[in-house]
Amino acid sequence: MEFKRHRRLRKSLAIRELVRENSLSAKDFIFPMFVVEGENIKKEIPTIPGNYHVSVDRLNETLEEAVECGINGVIFFGLPEHKDECGSSAFDENGVIQKAVRKTKELYPNLWVITDVCMCEYTNHGHCGILHGHEVHNDKTLEVLGKVALSHVKAGADMVAPSDMMDGRVAYIRKVLDENGYEDVSIMAYSAKYSSAFYGPFREAANSAPQFGDRKGYQMDPANINEAMREIQSDIEEGADIIMVKPALSYLDVVRWTKDRYDYPVAAYSVSGEFAMVKAASRLGFIDERAVALEMLLSMKRAGADIIITYYALEASRWLRGE
Repeated sequence: MEFKRHRRLRKSLAIRELVRENSLSAKDFIFPMFVVEGENIKKEIPTIPGNYHVSVDRLNETLEEAVECGINGVIFFGLPEHKDECGSSAFDENGVIQKAVRKTKELYPNLWVITDVCMCEYTNHGHCGILHGHEVHNDKTLEVLGKVALSHVKAGADMVAPSDMMDGRVAYIRKVLDENGYEDVSIMAYSAKYSSAFYGPFREAANSAPQFGDRKGYQMDPANINEAMREIQSDIEEGADIIMVKPALSYLDVVRWTKDRYDYPVAAYSVSGEFAMVKAASRLGFIDERAVALEMLLSMKRAGADIIITYYALEASRWLRGE
């Protein structure tokens, strides 16, 4: 009887590593950070263990750790002191993100600094834009998003990442940046951002839960994949440099479709719920956290992600170098 002996290439670690098709590296990761107003603050976030609310004056501690781990990029989320209907703190030149960006570029000029461009953390109603009644007004929101992105870039951001899911926001932000002389600043678009139940821990961490209703009117239906391709196509045509799928783990098929269809860098955002589930199961002794987390991240790379945004960035980087 003749058959293929596939196990020959699994015989030892040496041969397995030689024929391995995909691998993880700290260079694949972007680390999300939550910056708060105030001084001398570094407080662990209960819903995202091992991650912190950090004030600008203590950013150096976490940034140094990220750089030492070999991570090339961070993405900032801000928690302002003041919230209002139009999210004005989001585009204040002395806002929490603007101060964080300036501080980071002062300390680590070569670290790639990305800023989340949205309004949910800055509005008193928790929605991602300007309200018209109980609905988010798409085009009025674009005007504010343009101001937010420009303020981040003026502070020194290398890349802006609009996460609001308004139609046309990539084109609007691109136009604003170009008209102000920032043609070289790139955009990472949250292109296929689903209305997911996996965001719960983040909303607690960012204090950004909507005060009424939900975000299903602008974030995507988890049942749809062709719609995701249309969203991605629009963002590419509007000038996005990197396209993102969010969440990652339950949407690996969307990551794969995206990579197969578009010759563009693809980011996968491994969101707070994915992270929190692994942490919780590990605390209960049900799983090997290190093995599961690395397998989960590898699945995103295998599916086609070039970039992985993950709360495991620091830990995973250490694990990968044998610590």
